[in-house]
Amino acid sequence: MPDVVPIFPLTGALLLPYSHRPLNIFEPRYIEMVDFALSTDRLIGLIQPEDTSEESPMGQVPLHRIGCLGRITHFEESGDGRYFIILEGVTRFSLREEIERGTPYRLAKISAEAFAADFARNDGEDEVDRARFVKMMRDYAEFASIELNWEEIERTGTADLVNFCAMVSPYGPAEKQVLLEAQTLNDRAETLIAMTEYEMAGGGKGAVPLN
Repeated sequence: MPDVVPIFPLTGALLLPYSHRPLNIFEPRYIEMVDFALSTDRLIGLIQPEDTSEESPMGQVPLHRIGCLGRITHFEESGDGRYFIILEGVTRFSLREEIERGTPYRLAKISAEAFAADFARNDGEDEVDRARFVKMMRDYAEFASIELNWEEIERTGTADLVNFCAMVSPYGPAEKQVLLEAQTLNDRAETLIAMTEYEMAGGGKGAVPLN
């Protein structure tokens, strides 16, 4: 783990370990951030701002304390200097302190000490009721008229399945942060099931009580 990583504040963008998040990078400050990452260890910390009224807020707005470190595993550069990148989740992190080095993007010291289990891809799978989770997926697919590749789902490991569903779920920034901060894989699975069941019961998308 490097001492300092560039931080990308982005509302509603959930990244989890071993999962992949595509990003279009077009703001000059973040193009410079990607240039820096590509020239070093390819690591970027994705984190949500506390104020979710803007997707990518300017200035030193307050940030959540938990984010996810991602590694650039693919990038394409367009003719006008923009980037398309794919971040692969490495580990969640706690934001320790931001530092100032005169860059247009933000830099911070982070700690992954509390998230050692994130480095084990299948950690916590045995605790998840996979059959119940897949039933939730089937029920929601019917509810939302979504076509799913069930053969591919059967071949997907439980941890990858739970994390993928969390990332593509239609819920808002607050719900995405709760899913990120779930202590265990089973906690994340049960939280996602609760959110989905609440929506299907007519409670409204993303309206599930979080406490």
